[in-house]
Amino acid sequence: MPLFSLLGSSPSPPPQLYIPAASPFPRTSVVAGLFSVWRNTTNTGYPLLQCGAVSRAPAEGEYIDVILSGFPVRKWPSNIATEGDTQKDKYKGEEVRSNERRDRMVEMIKSMLRSMDDGEISISPYDTAWVALVEDIGGKGQPQFPTSIEWISNNQLEDGSWGDSAAYSAHDRILNTLACVVALRSWKMHQDKTDKGVTFIRKNIHRLDEEKEEHMPIGFEVALPSLIETAKKIPRDIMHKVPTTLLHSLEGMSSGLEWQELLKLQCPDGSFLFSPSSTAFALQQTKDENCLKYLLKHVRKFNGGVPNVYPVDLFERLWAVDRLQRLGISRYFQPEIEECLGYVHRYWTDKGICWARNSQVQDVDDTAMGFRLLRLHGYRVSADVFKNFKQDEEFFCFAGQSNQAVTGMYNLYRASQVMFPGEVILAEARKFSHKFLQEKRANNELLDKWIITKDLPGEEFQVGFALDIPWYASLPRIETRFFLEQYGGGDDVWIGKTLYRMPYIDNRAYLDLAKLDYNNCQALHQSEWKSFQKWYRSCRLEEFGLSETTLVQTYYIAAASIFEPERLYERLAWAKTAILMETVMRHSDQKKLSKQQKHALVNEFKHCALLGERYKTRNNLIGTLVRSVNELSLDAPLARYADIQSHLHRAWQKWLSSWEEGDTGEGDAELLVCTLNLCGGGRSSHSRWSDKLLLSYPPYQPLVQIASRVCHHLRLSPTRKEEARMCEQKLQSGVSGGDIEGSMQELVRLALAKSHSELEFRVKQNFLLVARSYYYTAYCNPATINLHIAKVLFETVVLECCDDHTRRYF
Repeated sequence: MPLFSLLGSSPSPPPQLYIPAASPFPRTSVVAGLFSVWRNTTNTGYPLLQCGAVSRAPAEGEYIDVILSGFPVRKWPSNIATEGDTQKDKYKGEEVRSNERRDRMVEMIKSMLRSMDDGEISISPYDTAWVALVEDIGGKGQPQFPTSIEWISNNQLEDGSWGDSAAYSAHDRILNTLACVVALRSWKMHQDKTDKGVTFIRKNIHRLDEEKEEHMPIGFEVALPSLIETAKKIPRDIMHKVPTTLLHSLEGMSSGLEWQELLKLQCPDGSFLFSPSSTAFALQQTKDENCLKYLLKHVRKFNGGVPNVYPVDLFERLWAVDRLQRLGISRYFQPEIEECLGYVHRYWTDKGICWARNSQVQDVDDTAMGFRLLRLHGYRVSADVFKNFKQDEEFFCFAGQSNQAVTGMYNLYRASQVMFPGEVILAEARKFSHKFLQEKRANNELLDKWIITKDLPGEEFQVGFALDIPWYASLPRIETRFFLEQYGGGDDVWIGKTLYRMPYIDNRAYLDLAKLDYNNCQALHQSEWKSFQKWYRSCRLEEFGLSETTLVQTYYIAAASIFEPERLYERLAWAKTAILMETVMRHSDQKKLSKQQKHALVNEFKHCALLGERYKTRNNLIGTLVRSVNELSLDAPLARYADIQSHLHRAWQKWLSSWEEGDTGEGDAELLVCTLNLCGGGRSSHSRWSDKLLLSYPPYQPLVQIASRVCHHLRLSPTRKEEARMCEQKLQSGVSGGDIEGSMQELVRLALAKSHSELEFRVKQNFLLVARSYYYTAYCNPATINLHIAKVLFETVVLECCDDHTRRYF
């Protein structure tokens, strides 16, 4: 079905919507999604307003609530056409309820993030049973932790087992149940519950052979050595000398342990690798006072029960930040995110980190996540940390691991893409992790050993997206749109010694807010798009060779890169500037303008810009260009404080001069970033003029040169598309990607370097954002781009009908 017959009328024959024959993304409802957006309401009940105004930035005050609060309030311009006062009131009511619900969820999540301590985590029956087994260290023959016995008694499931009631795993249930039965029998308590547990084990023990190895709890082979043959092969002599993950499972090695040596490897908090069960076993054997203090603290905290691991402070903070960013809602929580990352950075070491602070054992999963997030937020972290996780030609998560985890290699791959020039270890990590993930995907083995997502396709999506759309080519809104379909909210379960949940990482509140926010932003984008079409027709740009195919793709690129409602000035300025640049080049190609004709056009623009309304343009293209630039400058927030117009005119004159010389795309990045800076004004209601908004500011000069070179090379042409793909293929094989890759690495380094102010950091980010948009356009084929347009702009995310007053998030 033709794309533009669905989006609106067009004076020219509509181009076809290309749908790929094979794509890593779902194809369902692409056309249906496009069609449904023009109905009066969506399936979520939120109205899609019809806009009858010519596209322009709102006048001062129209979006003042957005700017002052920092929230995407759905407050529409007054000149939007409606279907009468009744319908208008209905829309307003929906808007108010939507914004109120959003505000409640934002405040709730802020409270969660601010309350982060050692971590929120579910209780493990297995670990609680080991704690319950500890005899009073005074030798009275009584339980040292009677509240743990009480917790076991109160938390048996109906079928006689212990474990996560909402997620069944044979390994998990049998391990938990056997441990709890042993604890109750040891103290000759609750015979009825013991009998039910034994019955469950007898009926379900055969299921161990039927379950996927990847979903076997961590340490299961040492927790039940009689069931797993590999436990006989554990090199116990090693564990007495250096800290390894075997310290996490000491309870599975009841003999041959040299406690004097092992106590030297005890964590500062008194635990053995933060494992309550391992520490409880150590307390049984040694009566160590530090073990006792650790267990007393956490038994009290969790009212008798204990988690499978604690604390989890670094893990919780890193993964919560990652979730908020990928869901597209991190802008609501910037102070909280900075606090989380500052906390992680305080405990960062040259050897890496693990899930908890002050650990003697590190893992590549937490280290990779921490490295990527810290680097993206401007912290200085060395890539040499990954040398600790490389042996021969392979990378590992833990020393001595029995099998490799998908998530560990997935996060290593993500971290390796944030590479600076000369970081050989990251190039090696990228090659290894990419090959590992590709093989797993080819063999349909993307089940992970550390997490069970709400559905298996979710794991394939997550890894497939990273493999098929490299970070350089991944626009923010695309990643969010697909992650919304994969993220399970509170349904995701983690795999440790037993199954466990992390409510500050996987929470329905995050998902509900993200979906609501996405639909609000999307509704605004759809309204802008309709106005954008009218601007296109009112300017008669089709007469200069610009098609509606280019129009929708250009607006989509801007909206997918800068999606926030509070950045509407920048988004519209980006889209219009890119369209006008493309129109000039299309007109030149269509008319086959000579060098003299180009020179005449450039001169006309200079005279028109100089004389303003006193100069009558003789060329419709130049007249359209000048009027559009003037409108952008007048609508910019900083127009009240500075002469934005003259700066924009100079930027356009520079770009036109480059175009006149035949340097296609050479000045694109500079003009776009300049426009973003001037029209965005620092993205704050109290922004004032600053020389740091001008690209003549010395720290920006290297960025101008490199971004201009990258965008010039990636300018739309078949040869450059192939070059972008070849660059990526070379990188995966460990070979240098050439000029484009080297320039992108240097651009990333400069954009993420330490800045003297928040404004300077944001300007640097604009360079990277523009370059990545060009990389995306060069890397993705028309079929994939059309699919993304449909998903990002026109397919509404389904919201569950549930009031957050009644929904339980914990």
